[in-house]
Amino acid sequence: MRPFDYDRAASAQEAVRAAAGQAAQFIAGGTTLLDLMKLDVMRPERLIDITGIGEDRIESTARGLHLGAMARMANVAADEDIRRDYPVVAQSLDLAASQQLRNMATLGGNLLQRTRCPYFRDTSWAECNKRIPGSGCAAIRGVNRQHAVLGTSDACIATYPGDFAQALITLDATLDIVGPDGARTMPISELHRLPDGEPHREIRLSPGEIITAIDVPGGPWTRRSLYLKIRDRESFAFALASAAVALDIADGIVREARIALGGVATVPWRTRAAEAALKGKPLDETAAEAAAEAAFASARPQRHNAFKVDLGRRTLVRALLQAATMEA
Repeated sequence: MRPFDYDRAASAQEAVRAAAGQAAQFIAGGTTLLDLMKLDVMRPERLIDITGIGEDRIESTARGLHLGAMARMANVAADEDIRRDYPVVAQSLDLAASQQLRNMATLGGNLLQRTRCPYFRDTSWAECNKRIPGSGCAAIRGVNRQHAVLGTSDACIATYPGDFAQALITLDATLDIVGPDGARTMPISELHRLPDGEPHREIRLSPGEIITAIDVPGGPWTRRSLYLKIRDRESFAFALASAAVALDIADGIVREARIALGGVATVPWRTRAAEAALKGKPLDETAAEAAAEAAFASARPQRHNAFKVDLGRRTLVRALLQAATMEA
């Protein structure tokens, strides 16, 4: 790990000012950043500790769910109101990491975690457009079993590794952000960038901006929701394929379906085509399979990860059929 300066901010405004004009990074739980610093992948000149400045409130009302970005993953996953009214949120956090990491990691930091692509995390590989823009993508010609089949480009096929973001995208959550230009709100669906022209730019936060809170609107689909994660080992691993599903069903007919996929895409992946395939129909196995086909119609598998297309379809079918049996 390289030398760096360390500061602890007393407020969000102080943290924003401290980050101006230099290679600074904010640190809270540090469960991703410290790993990447030890690997020499990220080299901040200054760390600004925001542990004590942010909101960690967990509040559920008739209008929706309000989560402070500094709330710990474990605390949110254990909240009784969330487990009852927003099970997809609780499950995505429960399945996201080991208990030790969930005790430390914050919601905001989790949304900003970077890929686990081994070619990105191992600096002995010279070709990685995320680490060295313009250098190429070693994964395309290399071992790519864990890599994405949706949202890829000729510049990058790295998979977004998180779980929580898929749940939030399914529920149309928004982010409260503060930065040098003041406060603003952003839909979670706009946070992550596809790796088209600039794969090293993964998010749409400007330098010095901090996520302060997450708002999830209520709706008739939040209780009939779940997160299904398929992985190599049950104890803990990143997803090979996952599905976040939220359904509004009345008289056996799907009034609205909300679906996001993980483990198979370069960003948290909302699949509108699959949602449209279900709307206005009874949710049986035939309808679920048609939705799964639509979800992966644009898949671009590589040499070692073609199995993810079929696995992803099966995962989505299973998630939809399980969610259909839940009580709303």
